Amino acid sequence: MDGAAAADDVRLPALAIRGLCLLGLWVILIGPAPADLPVGLAASAAGVWASARLWPAGGRLSPLGLLRFLLRFLPQSVVAGLDVARRAFAREPNLRPGFARCRSAIPAGLARDTACAVMSLQPGKLPVAVDEDGTLLIHCLDLGEPVAEQVAADEAAFRQILAAEARDG
Repeated sequence: MDGAAAADDVRLPALAIRGLCLLGLWVILIGPAPADLPVGLAASAAGVWASARLWPAGGRLSPLGLLRFLLRFLPQSVVAGLDVARRAFAREPNLRPGFARCRSAIPAGLARDTACAVMSLQPGKLPVAVDEDGTLLIHCLDLGEPVAEQVAADEAAFRQILAAEARDG
């Protein structure tokens, strides 16, 4: 289904809620100054338009899955960041950088692209390419780490965000 058809499937109340959430995020980040509100409204409207065009038809998120993911992702990011800092400030950094290949369990498309983008936010591992068969090429700071197991756990946690009907692509 193309972007225009997907946009037509989105109901007006859902778009209004999405717009209010984006505007709320704008106010949190920029502040509630009335002079900035027109720009915030325009940015929110552009965000709603883009999300309606880009979001896959039938795409659903699980709020409970998102909460579980965040409760795993945030502490894991802090631990990984501290590990990278420890290695960076060590007299002789214990690094074995290189590339690892891991088969992705998430089908090609927006879900896999988003999972890779989220993985790139974690210090120490960076997905840099995906082969046609779904194999991820990941740059790692330490090839001694169990990269394949970590990626599988990251993907399993990410899949919890997706509602059951959206997990396959």
